[in-house]
Amino acid sequence: MLLENDTLIRALLRQPTDRTPVWMMRQAGRYLPEYRRVRELAGSFMGLCTNPELACEVTLQPLERYPLDAAILFSDILTIPDAMGLGLTFVEGEGPRFSNPVRRAEDIRNLPIPDPEQNLDYVMAAVRLIQRELKGRVPLIGFSGSPWTLATYMVEGGSSRDFRRIKGLLYENPSLLHALLAKLADAVALYLNAQIAAGVDAVMIFDTWGGTLAHHHYRSFSLDYAARVAERLNRENEDRRIPAVFFTKGGGQWLNSMASAGFDALGLDWTTDLGEARARVGDRVALQGNLDPMTLYASRDVIRDEVRRVLQEYGRAPGHVFNLGHGILPDVDPEHAGAMIAAVHELSPAFHRD
Repeated sequence: MLLENDTLIRALLRQPTDRTPVWMMRQAGRYLPEYRRVRELAGSFMGLCTNPELACEVTLQPLERYPLDAAILFSDILTIPDAMGLGLTFVEGEGPRFSNPVRRAEDIRNLPIPDPEQNLDYVMAAVRLIQRELKGRVPLIGFSGSPWTLATYMVEGGSSRDFRRIKGLLYENPSLLHALLAKLADAVALYLNAQIAAGVDAVMIFDTWGGTLAHHHYRSFSLDYAARVAERLNRENEDRRIPAVFFTKGGGQWLNSMASAGFDALGLDWTTDLGEARARVGDRVALQGNLDPMTLYASRDVIRDEVRRVLQEYGRAPGHVFNLGHGILPDVDPEHAGAMIAAVHELSPAFHRD
């Protein structure tokens, strides 16, 4: 299907655009009252994720409010371990929990690699339904957690402040952790390729916890497995290039390594200077980011000034996708998100003129 607005795709491929495309991580979420109404109707977060019709509805909600340049599939990064049988639940105020965490060699050996069209069929059904409703209006982004990030939740049994279980495994039995990560890389590649076959226009890998690794461990336990996924991705579908984005929160120090890992674009959080990042990666990848999400609590004038600063940091060149440096927070005023998007539309064309 031809896209009416392919600005995001062209930017991810470092092709010229008339302006900087913009979307937000977690743009379909709790900051929108219309999302909260559908979430209540679904009964639970996983009830919402596993209902293709409701997942489609909340995916499209931000596009009804804002002139965004992409939709992102409403789902969760933990769908793969849930499909592996770990028993995922979400506890209010505590986050995700697994009733069957992975702790022993036997646990890892017995983990199945999910068939996306069978074990994760609700995700593929949502992708197909969203694309039917979008009718080529903007690209649809699919996603997965990175192997390392999925492993942290699976070994810890849920969220963690110090990652003591998985880091204990890393130091005491690295070969066992590598076996888990290899299996997860296989599962993530299958999952993303199934999303591509179902119709997504771009994919993103969220390495939420890569930045918690020691410097000498990041490549071997996080980046190498993300690169293994990138190598296996089907980057062409129906004669269209499918860009792939990789985002390590807290990963600015590893930009050079990430830029050589096989992705089209890298996401940056707000702790990395965008201009310095561009100088470091050169023409190898596009960059996505990186407004501090806390900016959206400020006044509209401050938001506009901060948008201008981010655009100036990147400068006059193709290959920039405007985004927050992490997900939008649940109690942000939707009008402030709208002010950010309007500022990008107003200010960015000047950075794309000769």
